[in-house]
Amino acid sequence: KENCRPDGRELGEFRATTVNIGSITTADGSALVKFGNTTVICGVKAELATPTEDSANKGYIVPNVELPSLCSPRFRSGPPGEEAQAASQFIADVIDNSQIIEKEDLCIANGKLVWVLYCDIICLDYDGNLLDASAFALLAALKNVQLPSVTINEETGSSEVNFKQKNPLMIRKHPVATSFAIFDDTLLIVDPNAEEEELATGTVTVVTDEDDRLSSVHKPGGSPLTGAKLQDCITRAITRQREVKQLIDKVIKSIKPK
Repeated sequence: KENCRPDGRELGEFRATTVNIGSITTADGSALVKFGNTTVICGVKAELATPTEDSANKGYIVPNVELPSLCSPRFRSGPPGEEAQAASQFIADVIDNSQIIEKEDLCIANGKLVWVLYCDIICLDYDGNLLDASAFALLAALKNVQLPSVTINEETGSSEVNFKQKNPLMIRKHPVATSFAIFDDTLLIVDPNAEEEELATGTVTVVTDEDDRLSSVHKPGGSPLTGAKLQDCITRAITRQREVKQLIDKVIKSIKPK
């Protein structure tokens, strides 16, 4: 009624969002993202592999979301739980549906050699809205990736890697996830924290890109949404996409090339 949430935000207000790019020097690309207290880090490691016969000209992107016990008392150490698996699947769907990277761009030699990008997304502090933070960290880390140039020696057939000459990835789309919590089947609040997620009757995550294209809508059960409410979410998500893209561009611009 008062348009105010327990942490002082308005219903449609996001938490303070920060991104730090390239902070893990051992990875080929990395990013640390914070939404309020929620903190997620993404490291991308590139490896060479032989493609399968049915996709001879395509590389691979393998995302994995980890929720270690250090990020919240709700998680146990051990094999990935349901929430971590669902988040990994969500990120995999975002990669496939949004064409963030064309898998053909990861091909080095048709049928012989391709890049595999292992994208490890680890939550360091869990305070709600894992999906938005994970998708943001993935995009920022991929923007930071520099791959060495690889040539195949025709005589020996072996690959030669030149670490002195590095090229960035071709990022074709900039998908951004925006999550909403639904209360009493009617009320929508944006960027829910952990407490709000627990109390919500449902959540919905909308993924859009810079062309205002809808990449995916992720709604794991809960309250039904009317068409009009979903349209409101999409409109808000489109605005958020622009804000996030501006933030990433600004941070990348501020990092001077080595």
